[in-house]
Amino acid sequence: MVVTTHQPIFLPWSGFFYKAFCADALVLLDNVQFPLGRSWMTRNRLKNDKGELWLSVPVWKKGRGMQSIRSVEICDEKEWRRKHLLSLSQQYSNAPYREDYLPTVEEIYHKSHRLLVDLNIDLITFFWRVLGLKSRRILQSQLGVCDKGTDLLISVCRALNADTYLSLPSAEKHLDVDKFRRNGIRLVFARLALPVYPQLWGEFRYNLSALDLLLNCGPKSLEIIGHSTSNIP
Repeated sequence: MVVTTHQPIFLPWSGFFYKAFCADALVLLDNVQFPLGRSWMTRNRLKNDKGELWLSVPVWKKGRGMQSIRSVEICDEKEWRRKHLLSLSQQYSNAPYREDYLPTVEEIYHKSHRLLVDLNIDLITFFWRVLGLKSRRILQSQLGVCDKGTDLLISVCRALNADTYLSLPSAEKHLDVDKFRRNGIRLVFARLALPVYPQLWGEFRYNLSALDLLLNCGPKSLEIIGHSTSNIP
């Protein structure tokens, strides 16, 4: 069984879903520390007529200390939801699959989540369904594992009786490769070649939220994610 992990980030990029495409299960690390600085937990990029369209979710940090991802609350003092939806509606008004997907995204926004993790997981669940991913999606908190670093990933594998852990090469420097080996878990790296696909607004931009891919390519999105990458060694 092949397992991979990722934080439940906001409007994930295509590499997030490529990991899920290649694995039997993706575990969302919802019980680890919330990053103190800027991170993909609260923001991501799409595209507009000027180049990049940044969408950010305001959250409460001051006076909260070291928070777990599960406990971070959304700050609703600003009209960020309305602004996000207005930007998406305007900048993707000519996207081929706008009417197929944006209404559902709007419904998710209108749920007025209190916790950031609930918003992010609802959006991830939406992507999972429309992309047609077959792998399991599991929360770390459901497994009851609370280690750190490589020990956490090994604990996740053990909890799921997995013999293989899938990662991206960019994470290799943070992993204890020998510890995986000593625990009988095969560590493999998926060599991701980012997908190129038709986009609005001129010159192609890499690493955007997968929502850009979905709105432009619709049902072909998962095929594009899968076929634009090299095989796992």
